[in-house]
Amino acid sequence: MQALNALSVEGLTKRFGERLLFENLTFGLSQGQKSALVARNGTGKSTLLSALTGVEPADSGTVSFDSGIRWAMLAQDPGLDAERSILDNLYAGDNAAVKALHAYETALAEGAEGDALQRAYDAMDRFGGWDFEARAREVLGRLNLHDLDRRVGTLSGGEQRRIALAKVLIEEPDLLFLDEPTNHLDLDMIAWLERHLAQSNTTLLMVTHDRYFLENVCDTIYELDDQTLYLYKGNYSYFLEKRVERQENALAQRDRARRTMRRELEWMRQTPAARTGKSKARIDAFYDLKARARVRLEEDPMHIALNPARMGGKLVELHKVGHGFGDRALFSSLTHHFKKGERLGIVGANGAGKSTLLDLIVGLEVPNQGKVVIGETVVFGHYSQHGADFPDGLKVIDAVREIAEFMPLQKGQKLTAVQLLERFLFPRHMHHMHISVLSGGEKKRLHLLQVLMRNPNFLILDEPTNDLDIFTLQVLEEFLLDFPGCLIIVSHDRYFMDRLVEHIWVLGESGQTTIRDYPGNYTQYRLAYEEAQRDAQRAAPPKPTATEAPTVKNDYSQRLSFKEKYEFEQLGPAIEALEAEKAALTAELEQSNDHERIMEISARLTDVVSELDASEMRWLELSERAE
Repeated sequence: MQALNALSVEGLTKRFGERLLFENLTFGLSQGQKSALVARNGTGKSTLLSALTGVEPADSGTVSFDSGIRWAMLAQDPGLDAERSILDNLYAGDNAAVKALHAYETALAEGAEGDALQRAYDAMDRFGGWDFEARAREVLGRLNLHDLDRRVGTLSGGEQRRIALAKVLIEEPDLLFLDEPTNHLDLDMIAWLERHLAQSNTTLLMVTHDRYFLENVCDTIYELDDQTLYLYKGNYSYFLEKRVERQENALAQRDRARRTMRRELEWMRQTPAARTGKSKARIDAFYDLKARARVRLEEDPMHIALNPARMGGKLVELHKVGHGFGDRALFSSLTHHFKKGERLGIVGANGAGKSTLLDLIVGLEVPNQGKVVIGETVVFGHYSQHGADFPDGLKVIDAVREIAEFMPLQKGQKLTAVQLLERFLFPRHMHHMHISVLSGGEKKRLHLLQVLMRNPNFLILDEPTNDLDIFTLQVLEEFLLDFPGCLIIVSHDRYFMDRLVEHIWVLGESGQTTIRDYPGNYTQYRLAYEEAQRDAQRAAPPKPTATEAPTVKNDYSQRLSFKEKYEFEQLGPAIEALEAEKAALTAELEQSNDHERIMEISARLTDVVSELDASEMRWLELSERAE
């Protein structure tokens, strides 16, 4: 039986001025399908998602959702209300469970009692509010979102992005559109999100540059290329294989078109008298053939024999380096002497100090303890995750030429600014465009080119893969594989790290300030780390049941659930009623002379005392966690 379509799209077309992004796209998403959309930056991936969700309607075509389908969109701009709290932003929406939960929380906050509180409690039961709350506790804990009373406007861009992601995951829609869902997540968060989405029943259409994510989550890949959508029914590995086949077929068709065009060109060059009116169809066919013959399909490999500045014997030395802010230590006692050609990856949770460590290495900051010694011949190339600040009106070619006119290669060869732009997927028609009209990924790529044009021999890349498409990532990887100098990479892209680094530094592991050094790439580090964790669990004695892990202030995962809050609110009056009944039974017992009545009172008194003890213990337990 064929699965029903959650989404149907027919004849979708979108232009920006004279620029055609896509034309006459027709496709559908079956319920439960896990799909990704891949394309080069600037070709319309995010625009297509916006057209599907009605944020920016297409010029023509139709988009229809199956009856009753609930959908949600994670855009690159979180779109949160900066003046409201995290919790209020999470509550925003038309979902019945969200409304029930919000009403129940409000009733508790306002001290509602009796029928008003019961109505809120019943709504939680009726609309599945308790399940919603349980999902919220898990998702917010996994995404490290605590202290939910904070105002969103005071948070970093990464935190706001995680709040927006949490919101769509908690609501658990039938169809979910995700635009770069792994941006601003640390590696543990990405691994959890990967498992969560792969196991869910939600229909997905996502844009992501994380190739392991594509491999492990998706069962369908859509490629947007030359205004056309190509379908690949498989994961990322299948897509790579079949894309090569498609390109080889396209090359063969182009070559045939060129051979045919040479023959037709001779006919077209004959005098007009030789072409009768009956030949109009042949003339029209020639121009169509010419268009097919002129298609550029080759993708130039990025093998560039760089010739960076010579490196002396002393490169960069870290001597017992330690750093932190206020009372918080990030890392301590770090000693390391970098060697020629060393390739290092740095990982750690958000806020562990990865970018700070890079700033110490290049001399932008001074360590609190120890010292950093930089060799005289070291030329740093520092790519910051925040990107470059391009002046208004600056053109693409000028941004590169203001650094240098050319990059020196081995054997005395040179690579001009124009050639380097083309190698990094900036065709010539883009060279005189204003930078302000570029996409986010194109601006990041241009910033990277500025760094490389300085001809560094010690390259430091802080999250270079954010906002880059997978084709640009392949180009960048080929370039870095040929880079002969030292290389340090901070990245949440596991595939990128696996290809390029030889050992891993881990910051903040198990809450320690010591930086652990693991040989091998990221996958080898994870295998070693997980094996060490299993060994530690096998060797560790069982934990005493009375010992509890320290709680984080305002940690949502440790707070009372809304059902527990209701229980806590009811325990007070219940305990008072039980105490009153106990006192009345005790007084009656002392005055009664009826043997049968005494037996009844004693039995009931035993039950009341037992209920009272249990209620008081439960009240104490909940009161310790109540805010």
